[in-house]
Amino acid sequence: MLSIGTGSSTEDRGRPLEGKKVYIPPMAYGSGRAFASVFRAIGIDADIVPPSDDRTRELGAKYTSGDECYPAKVTVGDFMKLLEQPDVDPSRILLFMPTADGPCRFGQYAPYLRRVLDLNGYSGTGILSPTSSNAYQGLGELARPFVRTGWRALLAADILQKMLLRYRPYEVRKGSVDAVYEECLDDLCQTIERSPTIPPVQLRNIRDSLIRCRDRFRAVPIHRDPSTPLIGVVGEIFCRLNTFSNDDLVRRLEEYGGEAWLSDITEWVWYTNAETFRKLRLNGKLISKDGLIAWIRQRVQHHDEQVLLAPFREDFAGREEPEIREILELARPYLPADGAMGEMVLNVGKAIYLAKKGADGIIDISPFTCMNGIVSEAIYPRISRELGGIPIRNFYFDGTQSDLDRDLGVYIELARSYQRRKKWKRAS
Repeated sequence: MLSIGTGSSTEDRGRPLEGKKVYIPPMAYGSGRAFASVFRAIGIDADIVPPSDDRTRELGAKYTSGDECYPAKVTVGDFMKLLEQPDVDPSRILLFMPTADGPCRFGQYAPYLRRVLDLNGYSGTGILSPTSSNAYQGLGELARPFVRTGWRALLAADILQKMLLRYRPYEVRKGSVDAVYEECLDDLCQTIERSPTIPPVQLRNIRDSLIRCRDRFRAVPIHRDPSTPLIGVVGEIFCRLNTFSNDDLVRRLEEYGGEAWLSDITEWVWYTNAETFRKLRLNGKLISKDGLIAWIRQRVQHHDEQVLLAPFREDFAGREEPEIREILELARPYLPADGAMGEMVLNVGKAIYLAKKGADGIIDISPFTCMNGIVSEAIYPRISRELGGIPIRNFYFDGTQSDLDRDLGVYIELARSYQRRKKWKRAS
């Protein structure tokens, strides 16, 4: 969907992307940068919004009512901060705001943002929300390369983030792993932007970039400590991945001596695929044109994933991500996927998986008042009991100050205590 307010001209509507620049709110920093390079690869200027700060919170509070969840305030605040910059022409801006079905308020972000823009004199500023349900409206003939390249970019960014979290807690020289991560993001983004969108050529180039990145990480001096508590991190996808929204909880967890196993973005993509097949089956359309398209798309995505992950088997030994079917089956006794929806199902299933892979604790990061977090929190005590007392803790965020350091310090001690008596040992 491409939404342009009442101030746009007929000419702009006919050529909605020409002369525009797309700005992306980075759910995760690396994924946001990689996704911006996808737009540039198909000839569309794009970048992530400037880093969030106190002005983000100030504008987010100004343009929301207080009933919205925290990610809405952050994204609205970032966009409005961007538009108030003197060198920005609002009529040449496209704000990238995905949408989704389901119980989460996320599905209302794009229409709410449209209303905020129109009421504050930015009716000429566009909102770009391309999805499969609207046939990637606004991208035209660029839709096909955009979708395939976008998937590969998210996969690659997730891999780099996983490498970052595998190495940073053990670095000998502080800051060395972050520096390598930035080099790797530069390499990946330049590779995506400069590679032809011919699928086999592009995939090979991205894989070569990731191999270069892998070797950079492996060259960093580290000292691994098997006694380091491994903490699984689940929760609402934006809040757990956006470091501004969660007060950089993962880094602070590392400062207390922990290693984080963070649920990534592609987990959600696999979940939406599973939901597509569930609905096709429910409506008796599994064997149909739509069913065939969904099957082919999943096969292609799985192939891309396997090709890009193959060079990292040694690095991710013991940290393998589960197939979505396994997560849903683990969640079924608590939240069956045909009776519940969204991140609450993933949180519960992934928490159990992480515990059985040897995690010493689980942290759920969610916005304050988030339904997914609240439902998950109600189930975690039972899961904790059934898994031998693994500490599971919800951390809620709304932009107000809290004593996060105190709470993390206490939590790490609980994780160390569980580590000494847990049933499932981790591979590495």
